[in-house]
Amino acid sequence: MATRPSWDEYFMEMAEITSKRSTCLRRSVGAVIVQNRHVMSAGYNGAPRGIAHCAERGGCLREKLNVPSGERHELCIALHAEQNAIIQAAALGQSIEGATMYITHQPCVICAKMIINAGIKKIIVKEGYPDELAVEILAEAGLRIVKIDSLE
Repeated sequence: MATRPSWDEYFMEMAEITSKRSTCLRRSVGAVIVQNRHVMSAGYNGAPRGIAHCAERGGCLREKLNVPSGERHELCIALHAEQNAIIQAAALGQSIEGATMYITHQPCVICAKMIINAGIKKIIVKEGYPDELAVEILAEAGLRIVKIDSLE
């Protein structure tokens, strides 16, 4: 019998599967919001509903402008996975106060602010992201980013 995954591994695998729906040309990210071991919502990064994806627009604007990773998010057409997961929970009327968010990559500062105000109490990530301000404000709000090892 194969080794049974821990709860953290289980939910991170869900975030990884969710990331496969991403339409971002630079980075595929998935997020799953969990409360009491129940999935409340999930999201991946991509263009808003009814809006053409970057591949359909001829490429990523940030890439064309040589914008480094972690900078100038306002130039991106996509919503981030964390934003989509929080929006989905709201649209479904799901309270996520006190929940845990599993994300394939560390959140950016924009998502960090949304996570704080959404009442998320724990963040578990698989990969880092070049945004130290996000780490700083999450720490100030009492949220620590927990990185788990690869699930291979």
